Amino acid sequence: MAGSKDPQGGTAGVSMGTRRLRIGLAMMLLLLLVLGGRLFQIQGIDPDGMAQAAVDNRTRSFPVAPLRGDIIGAQGDVLATSVQRFHITVDQQNVLDEFKRITPDNELVTVTKDEAVAKLANVLDKPEKKVKDDLTGDDRFHYVAKGVSPAVRDKVMNLGIPGIVAQATSERTYPSGSVAGSIVGYLGSDGAALGGIELTKDDKLSGTPGKISYQIGADGIPIPTAPRKEKPAVDGTSIQLTINQDIQWFAQQQIKSQVDRLSAEWGSIVVLEAETGRVVAMAQSQAPDPNSPGKTQSNRRQAIGVTTAFEPGSTQKLITMAAVIEEGIAGPLSEFTVPPSYTVDGQTFSDAFEHGTQERTLAGIFGDSMNTGTVMAGEQLTKQERYDWMRKFGIGQKTGVALPGETAGILEKPKNWDVRQKYTVLFGQGVAQTALQTAVAYQTIANDGVRLKPRLIDAYIEPDGTRHEVGKKKAQRVVSHKTAQQLQDMLETTVTDAGAQLAQMESYRVGGKTGTAEAPGKNGGYNGYTASFVGMAPMEDPQYVVGVTLQRPQGNIYGITAGPTFTAVMGHVLHTFDVPPSTGKPAHLPLFASEKRE
Repeated sequence: MAGSKDPQGGTAGVSMGTRRLRIGLAMMLLLLLVLGGRLFQIQGIDPDGMAQAAVDNRTRSFPVAPLRGDIIGAQGDVLATSVQRFHITVDQQNVLDEFKRITPDNELVTVTKDEAVAKLANVLDKPEKKVKDDLTGDDRFHYVAKGVSPAVRDKVMNLGIPGIVAQATSERTYPSGSVAGSIVGYLGSDGAALGGIELTKDDKLSGTPGKISYQIGADGIPIPTAPRKEKPAVDGTSIQLTINQDIQWFAQQQIKSQVDRLSAEWGSIVVLEAETGRVVAMAQSQAPDPNSPGKTQSNRRQAIGVTTAFEPGSTQKLITMAAVIEEGIAGPLSEFTVPPSYTVDGQTFSDAFEHGTQERTLAGIFGDSMNTGTVMAGEQLTKQERYDWMRKFGIGQKTGVALPGETAGILEKPKNWDVRQKYTVLFGQGVAQTALQTAVAYQTIANDGVRLKPRLIDAYIEPDGTRHEVGKKKAQRVVSHKTAQQLQDMLETTVTDAGAQLAQMESYRVGGKTGTAEAPGKNGGYNGYTASFVGMAPMEDPQYVVGVTLQRPQGNIYGITAGPTFTAVMGHVLHTFDVPPSTGKPAHLPLFASEKRE
């Protein structure tokens, strides 16, 4: 039987081979079906998607920085401006050891990486090794140079180095240096706004970035036939301030000189236009230069006129007098028997000068800055009335001027006043406010009893030159016209006949008030004094208010006065704006009851 054919075995073998063949064919057909389906998907269903993916892989997009808006003074002087600059960046993965570029003569030449590095280093005025290191690596984004001029940018791009891109940016400059530096503000090294109007109005100044998109080939060079998309940047809005640059510069020089002479801690000057609330100047003894703000200590870079609160002292008596007159308690000629010291609720108050019991008018009490008489008149106001009147004049609340870091000062609720504080607030102790808040109180009286919110901005100017004027802010009548006029006469009498005669000016009638307050120490108690003077002119129609403050001046406090600085600045203001010399006779209200009867 050996070697005989087994019909069943042969049949089984054939059947097994056929099955394997069929399985193999089926797998091949399945594979072809999958490949065909994928090919159909690519070519028939999603051709745009794949193509778009390829385009996206070749596309490079870069932001286009807008030019920041200018900040200009009231007379058009440029305080802050931007010039166009470029950051040179590189996609290191696209920098080839050898590439081709077209010369200005339309010749196609081969350039090695070392040759490109040498030329780029020469254009950027940088060491070749540094430039070569910048172009070598795997970073998709790397800075080669920052802030180059448009001319340098053109030279760089003409080299045609693959992967090199010029990103538009801007460089901020401050042509006037420290003049109004704390108001204008400054930018950080990264371009972030860090102070002044630069910070509070950053959204308007900064503009809207644009974008440029183009495609590159495998060699990293832009494809000339591929579409280039560009969304233009929208430049920022420029801002015109109310600040008069000439007056600002003069005020800064004056306050710095006074601070140096008296070895004071700091000083400030505020100049307001009475009828509009415009801030004509806000100077301080240490003014930062926005071009190099780091040279000024950090706590002096902001505007002291709004960030620093202090006890005002006797300049605050204007508010007490306004309340007493408006409430019908007394008038400028009302008589008071004023003793050398006055005791109420167990608290004794005295004056800065020695005197016996005197028959004084309210004008005399105010003119010679008598704490005793002020308490006698002011105690007839309830605690709530004292608080409410300070609030009416803007004390204890921010002015809303467009500067960062503004403080509302300190004005406690009447229920929190201790037995002495309820009287000291009448003459400017136990309450703290900024130089601008005090100036606004005097602006209210100069403006016939109407308080205006101070403002620093005159107009917003669009890139196309369209102006949007900023008008007067909300006005609030605080006292009647009659009361304001009486207070103006009291202020002028203080200068003509009483305690502020050093503030007299040739050719102009002036009204004003001195202030001296103990300055709180860092560790409790008091340390030194705050000396101030706030005045207005010309008194026949007050147009400007000037407030001068000196913190902790050294020397005899009775010999320290801000009056001479006031007259210098006020004189400069009046002459700058061509205010005619005063007409009419100045006010001379009786200081003593006996003068009334003469």
